Amino acid sequence: MKEDKIQKIKNTFDIALQSYENIEFMYARDLQDLLGYNEWHKFYLVIETAKMVCKNSGNDVDAHFVDIKKTILNDGIEQHINDIMLTRYACYLTAQNGDPRKEEIAFAMNYFAVQTRKIEVLQERINDYERVKAREQLTILEKYLSSLIYQRGVDEKGFGRIRSRGDKALFGGYTTEDMKRKLSVPQGRPLADFLPTITIKAKDFALEMTNFNIQEKNLRGEYAIAHEHENNNLAVRNSLNQRGIKPELLPSAEDIKKIQRKLESETKKLPKLSGDFSEISEEKK
Repeated sequence: MKEDKIQKIKNTFDIALQSYENIEFMYARDLQDLLGYNEWHKFYLVIETAKMVCKNSGNDVDAHFVDIKKTILNDGIEQHINDIMLTRYACYLTAQNGDPRKEEIAFAMNYFAVQTRKIEVLQERINDYERVKAREQLTILEKYLSSLIYQRGVDEKGFGRIRSRGDKALFGGYTTEDMKRKLSVPQGRPLADFLPTITIKAKDFALEMTNFNIQEKNLRGEYAIAHEHENNNLAVRNSLNQRGIKPELLPSAEDIKKIQRKLESETKKLPKLSGDFSEISEEKK
């Protein structure tokens, strides 16, 4: 996500963010709009799921999700509606359990996860988050390809050779092992764990096409499938080259496992850093 877009979305979130007794929170109705949900009853189901996650994590649900009544004007007529005060942690859980296809969801999870919301901090975390998600998606697609081609007469060693041919096409003649040495990948670790996001997504796109065409063309056997995968990686490489990007020349990225641990650590600290409403009397709520 580009910095100017992050700044624009951040501004809308900043406006909706409230403070009460030094506790940052957001009204659920406001968060509903920010996350792109048009209907309250659908969004309420997301909140209910978030409450269960909160409880299963050993946190006090009532301290993070506070039910309230609101009076609003609708065509000049007063109406009473239900709303919920959500702590930063509650907002994070709600976003986490929302529709992952919505771009607002990824932003919201990272917005509420970091204590400071400086644009540079948000940018870094969103970049880390996108890289981790891209790596997870690549793993899913590779497992799917392995399962798919097994049914079509290709064993595990054949899968390795097919993947290697794809890498060689994508990296301009460099083999998987060549790229591991080039990027100083530790022994026994996958190359993809040290690739930048754009290269992970390039491999992902090539795999998507391979999986699709294996079924569409009813491909069978290692030779036909390897040829298909090689051509798809070449097509992706050509697209990157047209934009001045050569995958084999990009520097290595930080170990994906370190990034995952960092994100997980920040998330575990969130309930405490978020603050909650447990110390506020019922009269004040």
